[in-house]
Amino acid sequence: MISATGITVSFGKKPLFENVSIKFKPGCRYGLIGANGSGKSTFMKVLAGIIQPTSGVVAIDKDIRVGYLKQDHFEFENETVLGTVLRGNPELWNLMQERDAIYAKEEMTDEEGIRISEIEDRFADLGGYEAESVAGELLEGLAIPTNIHDRPMNFLTGGFKLRVLLAQVLFLKPDVLLLDEPTNHLDIKTIHWLEELLLDYEGVVIVISHDRHFINSVSTHIADLDYNTIRIFSGNYDDFMIAAEQTQQQLQNENKRAKEKISDLQEFVSRFSANASKSKQATSRAKMIEKIKAEMVDVKPSSRVAPYIRFKPRRVLGKDVFEAVGISKSYDNVSVIKDFSIAISKGEKVGIVGTNGVGKTTLLKMLMKKLNPDSGEVKWGDSVEPSYFPQDQRDAIEPDADTLIEWLLRNSPQGTEVQEIRAILGRMLFSGDMANKSTKVLSGGEKSRMIIGKMILAGDNVIALDEPTNHLDLETIEALNYALSLFEGTILLVSHDREFISSLCTRIVEVTPEGINDFKGTYEEFLEREGADFYKRLTGGPVVST
Repeated sequence: MISATGITVSFGKKPLFENVSIKFKPGCRYGLIGANGSGKSTFMKVLAGIIQPTSGVVAIDKDIRVGYLKQDHFEFENETVLGTVLRGNPELWNLMQERDAIYAKEEMTDEEGIRISEIEDRFADLGGYEAESVAGELLEGLAIPTNIHDRPMNFLTGGFKLRVLLAQVLFLKPDVLLLDEPTNHLDIKTIHWLEELLLDYEGVVIVISHDRHFINSVSTHIADLDYNTIRIFSGNYDDFMIAAEQTQQQLQNENKRAKEKISDLQEFVSRFSANASKSKQATSRAKMIEKIKAEMVDVKPSSRVAPYIRFKPRRVLGKDVFEAVGISKSYDNVSVIKDFSIAISKGEKVGIVGTNGVGKTTLLKMLMKKLNPDSGEVKWGDSVEPSYFPQDQRDAIEPDADTLIEWLLRNSPQGTEVQEIRAILGRMLFSGDMANKSTKVLSGGEKSRMIIGKMILAGDNVIALDEPTNHLDLETIEALNYALSLFEGTILLVSHDREFISSLCTRIVEVTPEGINDFKGTYEEFLEREGADFYKRLTGGPVVST
């Protein structure tokens, strides 16, 4: 259905991947994984025909429709919600624009009359007369109500923007579905809906995602981009991790045995090559050495490297950390948080969950004194020293031309030495000349690692994180997950990553349109107590941006 042959993509002298040949089969769902910067999104753009490879070809069977969900969720900010979905079929959309422009004229020329006849025929073939109805049904199915279908995209929250873009891709009824980070900014309910949709999908699915639970749930195969190539493994992400480790260990063992054999043969050659009676044997063994060397597999270093993350508070945290008393917040006369009170103690790891746009970020910002409540008060303990990881990286990394060293130095405690800055950058995988890279050219994952580096240097005893796993690769997520599990201070965490919440949180605060549910226990205990009621509540939440 879709295949790549000999694909190489290079930027400058360094190739992202070389001579990749791969065939994607109908009915299979491929999780495309790899480290940040390894070229996952680039490869997907090659498959979608957006980027031309340095060499090689992509072959797609005749009449196969390819749908592509981009990482850029802000491309259609000034387009209406319905118009954004209709753009999913470019040919139909262009015909609609041309058709409307001709009919808007007071009089048609003869040429325009002929053209409108051609347009109407093709318009009918493409389902143009039912298009708005079909698009509307898709949006309704994704909990986007009819009364906002004519509103601009910038009216929606991030998670609902993504729902519209998913509807745009599905509107084409594609045979091949390419999804680049579809779970970013989605709440748990919508991720579950997407899982169910993909499990029933009959075409080819290729998906990039940092969400471990999601990749495990939907993947029948893993396409691993590493060592400058792509290898296919049967099974989900957990199966891949086991198989990849076994394969790597097997190669290392085979090479070790080959090197030992070469050493034994070389010893014989060295001893007897000058001996006339044994020269033939020495020559034979020398040929064997060359044959073994030729058959040895080159075990290349993996691009999959995890940063070293550890948070060590400089100051011991007291027993009382946060107390919120009757805090409320409204936007445009719509109440988001109403008369909420909570006390958070030392060592608690609080997970804040709920639907998109329901007020999770608003609550976190008020607790962190980044946002003033309309009423009520937030009190901090005397020993509290907080670090904050914002959902929008633009709130942390200013659009300036600092180098990485300059930015970290400017955002570190007074007295921090350049040597210490370089050490942290190395731990965050910015080694050597990368330290002089401009913050302007950082990818999403690189920006997140810089913010984490800043938090490490701060040495604060309270850590608040708003969707920290967005943009991070799986290795960095696991490293951050482990570091937070060791952290002795207090953690406040907004996240849609179920593995992240489940493995860390000792208390769950669920934000709903009706109020806030405060549960002292793990995420599994919360789900066990709430059961179906929790999933019933997760049906959409506010759609509009707050």
